Amino acid sequence: MAGNGVASIGECMLELSGQTGPNWRMGFAGDTFNTLWALHALSKDRPATYVSAFGDDPFSQGQIGFFAENGIGIGSSPIIPGARPGLYAITLTGAERSFTYWRGDAAARQLASDPAALSKNLENQALVYFSGITLAILDDAARKTLLEAVAKARAAGSLIAFDPNYRPRLWRNRESAQAAIVEALGVTDITLPTFPDEQMLFEDATPRATAERLRQWVGEVVVKNGEQPALIAESGTLHDVPAIHVAAAVDTTGAGDSFNGGYLAARLAGHGPREAASRAHRVAAAVVQVRGALAPFETLRAAFEN
Repeated sequence: MAGNGVASIGECMLELSGQTGPNWRMGFAGDTFNTLWALHALSKDRPATYVSAFGDDPFSQGQIGFFAENGIGIGSSPIIPGARPGLYAITLTGAERSFTYWRGDAAARQLASDPAALSKNLENQALVYFSGITLAILDDAARKTLLEAVAKARAAGSLIAFDPNYRPRLWRNRESAQAAIVEALGVTDITLPTFPDEQMLFEDATPRATAERLRQWVGEVVVKNGEQPALIAESGTLHDVPAIHVAAAVDTTGAGDSFNGGYLAARLAGHGPREAASRAHRVAAAVVQVRGALAPFETLRAAFEN
C-alpha cells in the first residue's frame, strides 16, 4: 500500500541566474526538482524525497544541505565518488529565457546505478513523479531499470505522474525520444505535457490532438500551453481551464514545472482536475514574477490558496 510521501526523480543542477555585469547568483534547480519544490511547499505534511545521484564534491554537499534546510531528503540516492552536479546558466531577453548547459558528466546520470536503492526510494510513496529529461539523461539500460522501478511502485499503489518535457538536444534522435516517452506513458496515471513540445515531437496539430493521442495510454491528461488555456482530458471529457496573463513577468523559468507541482498538490488534496488546474495556473503566475526557478514557499502557498 502507498504511503504519504512524494518522490521526484531526476537531475537537480547548479543554476546561475540574475547576471549583473560579470557576477551571477548561484542556486539549485532542474525540472523535476522545481516541481517537487512547489509540491512540497503546497503539501507540507507529506515527506518529500528527491531521487537522483550526487557527487562528493563541495557543490554536491551544498546541494544536499540546501534540500535538507528546506525539508527535502534524498533517501537512498547514491553518492558517487569523484562525481559532481551539472550546471546551467539562464540568459534573459525581457522575461523570456535561454539556457547554456554543462551537464555531460553529471552525477545524476547514474541515478539508476543501484537498482535496489532506486526501488527503495520509491517504496511507500503516495506520488512518484518523473519527466522526459529524467529519461533522456540515462542510457538505455538505466532507463529500463528506472521504468521497472516506477512500474513496481505503481503496482504497490503509488500514483505516477509524468511530464514528457521533450528537449531535443538531450536525445540521440527524435525516434528514440518518441519510443522512450511512449514506454513511460505506459506506467503513468497523470501526464502533464506542454503542447509546443508535443507538436515538435509528435507533430500534433492542436492541444486537443495531443490530449486525444495521450488518452490511449493515460487516464488523466493535462495539456499545458503557456498563456493559453490548459486542456484537461479525464473520464472521457475535455475541458479548457483558462490561464492567467501576467503583464509584468520577470522570469518564466520554472513556470511549467511549478504548474505541475501545484496541480499534483491539489489532486493529492482531493480537488478535481479543473480546480487543480486553476490552482496550478495561479502558482505558475506567481513563479514568473520572481527570478530563478524556485519561488519562496510563502509565495507559492499564497497563490495556491487565493
